[in-house]
Amino acid sequence: MQPEKPGDERGSHILQERPERHQFSSPAGRPSEEAHRSAETAQPGATTYSLLTEPEEGLTAIYNLIGSATKSIDMTMYELTDSTVVNALIRAQAAGITVRVILDQNDEKTANTPAYNELSAGKVGVHWANPAYAVTHQKTITVDQAASAIMTLNLTPGDYATTRDFAVITNNAADVAAIEATFDSDFKNAAITPPTGENLVWSPTNSSAALLALINGATQSLLISQEEFSDTTIANALEAALKHGVAVTLVEENQENQYNAVLTPLKQAGAKIAVYTSTDSKAYYIHAKSVLADYGAAQAKLFLGSENFSADSLGKNRELGLIFSDAACMAGVYSALMEDLKNGTPF
Repeated sequence: MQPEKPGDERGSHILQERPERHQFSSPAGRPSEEAHRSAETAQPGATTYSLLTEPEEGLTAIYNLIGSATKSIDMTMYELTDSTVVNALIRAQAAGITVRVILDQNDEKTANTPAYNELSAGKVGVHWANPAYAVTHQKTITVDQAASAIMTLNLTPGDYATTRDFAVITNNAADVAAIEATFDSDFKNAAITPPTGENLVWSPTNSSAALLALINGATQSLLISQEEFSDTTIANALEAALKHGVAVTLVEENQENQYNAVLTPLKQAGAKIAVYTSTDSKAYYIHAKSVLADYGAAQAKLFLGSENFSADSLGKNRELGLIFSDAACMAGVYSALMEDLKNGTPF
């Protein structure tokens, strides 16, 4: 596995069916299953959040979300090479469902062109993302203007089996409406300051401020996973948190020691860090972007999204995440990342 370009994402560039998945026995899947159950048993009209933990759970929940559409599907995707998804979108369009797709072109036009061409031939409304952004790195699917999947993962089957990722599916009405309003503008390359709904974290508008507020607001602990970490403002905030007695734990992808300049001062300040380099075919690639603040306390909050800790990701790209407080989702992320901490290489 080759290290990725700065600001870029790892991914398979071949349109293909989802491969046979490896089987994992990690306990990280159990709290995620609880999240699914909590969504299923919620009262009608209640806001729900359902966590998907990868690679343990596979893409069934995402495929099912797409298949549940009766009116519309809107997707913004950095990289799309999953033919199961492409074919599902074409079938939905043929069945009278309005399907619109935005695909990145600044980084991933070559990878996305087969999907773009197939979708276009299938009469799907497909649009190359606004080149005004450094890249469109968002990974979101909204169905019937009623539920959205906000993901850290790309729809690239070659990565599914060995990559640590998360997704959350929510029906939060304010957040879904804000995602749709932004999609409508992005589909036309129109300027917009994205509405934040109740929980949304957008780049290039509020993501840096929102993540810094989450980190600076922690009083007990911060548990973080990141693929990229070069933003010194966030690094400084974590060092300040350590000085104030906040326990900082980080699971980081660190191929070729590319983030040592940030990780070394954090370790010296007292952070507990596990790194992954993906040189072992059995190892995860840490692609998830998450921050779990004050887990177990009443004020606990969770960030999940597409934003990396880099200047481009926070200030130049189109990105989307959310900060919310769902007990089952937080338990699932905590369980997965503690497993990754145990299995990673201490820095």
